[in-house]
Amino acid sequence: MTALVEIKPETFGVEVALAYATSDNLAGRPVYARAAAFLHPDAAQCLARACKLAAALGYRFRIYDAFRPKEAHDQLWAARPDPEFVADPTQGSDHSRGVAIDLTLIDKDGRALDMGTAFDAFEKSSYHGSTDIPLQAQRNRFILLGVMVAAGWNHNPHEWWHYQLPGSRSYPLLSEAEAKTGLA
Repeated sequence: MTALVEIKPETFGVEVALAYATSDNLAGRPVYARAAAFLHPDAAQCLARACKLAAALGYRFRIYDAFRPKEAHDQLWAARPDPEFVADPTQGSDHSRGVAIDLTLIDKDGRALDMGTAFDAFEKSSYHGSTDIPLQAQRNRFILLGVMVAAGWNHNPHEWWHYQLPGSRSYPLLSEAEAKTGLA
């Protein structure tokens, strides 16, 4: 098994603020026991490229979610069984493969750029390309999209914050136990 890579602030220059390690999320309770972000090495490499591109523009990333064990994903599905915004557990989430990340851009002072909606705002205004949000928020989304795509990620058209690796479904789903044995 390939070891997952921990996405640490000191290594990647990011801020880790995992929403699902708190009660401020769609489940209304923590679904992660530990507030640490992990990715498959292929995804960690793409994130490192994205971090360099963002830094060249004067930005960093705030990470809302990365690897999500299958068990945690099941809890999110139970809270919001909507396949438009939460992957059907029978198909599996790219987060549960360690090849998806939810994030936003922050400025040098740690302030999140306005993206027009909050993270996990499951509404049409969260779609990439939505014109129902302020012009500056549209610009900020396009900066995020450009940085992430240039670094090798694909985007989710319904969630401005979600990116996954191309060919993500070729990576295996990981349970909590499988991930623990494969953590670096």
